[in-house]
Amino acid sequence: MTALYTGVAELVTNDPTHPDADGSALGVIRDAAFAVDGGRVTWVGRRVDSQPADDAIDLGGRAVIPGFVDSHTHLVFVGDRSPEFVARMSGIPYEAGGIVTTVAATRRADDVALRANIQRLWSEMLVSGTTTVEIKSGYGLTVADESRSLVIARELTNDTTFLGAHVVPDEYRGRRDEYVALVCGEMLTACAPNARWIDVFCDRGTFDLDEAAAILDAGVASGLTPRLHAHQLSRTGAIGLGVERGAASVDHCNHLSDDDVDALASSETVATVLPGADFSTRSPYADARRLLDAGAVVAIATDCNPGTSYTTSMPFCLAVAVREMRMTPAEALWAATAGGAKALRRDDVGAMRVGARADFAELDAPSYVHLAYRPGVVLVAQTWKDGRRRRDKRP
Repeated sequence: MTALYTGVAELVTNDPTHPDADGSALGVIRDAAFAVDGGRVTWVGRRVDSQPADDAIDLGGRAVIPGFVDSHTHLVFVGDRSPEFVARMSGIPYEAGGIVTTVAATRRADDVALRANIQRLWSEMLVSGTTTVEIKSGYGLTVADESRSLVIARELTNDTTFLGAHVVPDEYRGRRDEYVALVCGEMLTACAPNARWIDVFCDRGTFDLDEAAAILDAGVASGLTPRLHAHQLSRTGAIGLGVERGAASVDHCNHLSDDDVDALASSETVATVLPGADFSTRSPYADARRLLDAGAVVAIATDCNPGTSYTTSMPFCLAVAVREMRMTPAEALWAATAGGAKALRRDDVGAMRVGARADFAELDAPSYVHLAYRPGVVLVAQTWKDGRRRRDKRP
């Protein structure tokens, strides 16, 4: 059954080649319509050119954007680290050590509690227009707990990431080599069947460059594709390693050299910036403007986690990126949709083009610009995933 959506004041397609689009990277069509059948977009164009369909849905003059693609999250956990946030806001600088607090709580939790929390966070994401999410493990750090984390994450998304190399857990203090061997061996073997990606937190106080290289190489040998936490706290050379290993994305990118920027601009590796983490840790914001001007592909993600970026809101991250990372509203929206899709190497999401999944959000606004123009206002009226209404903010 084909549904025709009309009454679209402004449709962001992320398809600049569409003949009705405005020629920008967002491929904006005004006074638009689109058709959906079987959960996929089957036609996009001007309203006056639309054809009758089995069902007609009038969106009442709203703007429509592709659903947000959140390509970096840590959703499998329980517990709360608000005291850590208060400490940072009181002037104590962020270090990676707080992760072990969540590890302890997550290990104690049963599967029911983990599933309930991940569903709560996913519901928040849907309300704010997110339709595709990547989820990492990393709060178990034992073979059994990392494996069950990925099983639970896989129930929600196929974009699951094995992050056994989040930090070295307390029980391996002084035995780093043994833990790296565990991650590369038994833990990887148990986790690979339920993961698409492998990630390493390569930074000060976590894993060094040689350890990260060994873990990524083991993951590739097991059929996983690399991603990398890179240069959040210091410049370690992780961006160069990620590009060299063909990582889909290097994430954070707060500390950049000219060589880092050049490497990203001349590669297929996406630079994912995480405005929520920089906001919550009072860290210097990643220089997205520098990356964009050099020609690098930039994505925006939430980094949703209980310690350093406890937000599920892509609109919030988009607004912060515009204000603090010197992105234009158009660049930020592209980065939060098509950019996220590139970071996940997906061509079926992040755009409203024929053949793509019918994942989109209606805005209570005439233009996507209002996402940054009206920060903090809940503008997503309805979220649709695979052509089905999933969340409606209205009573």
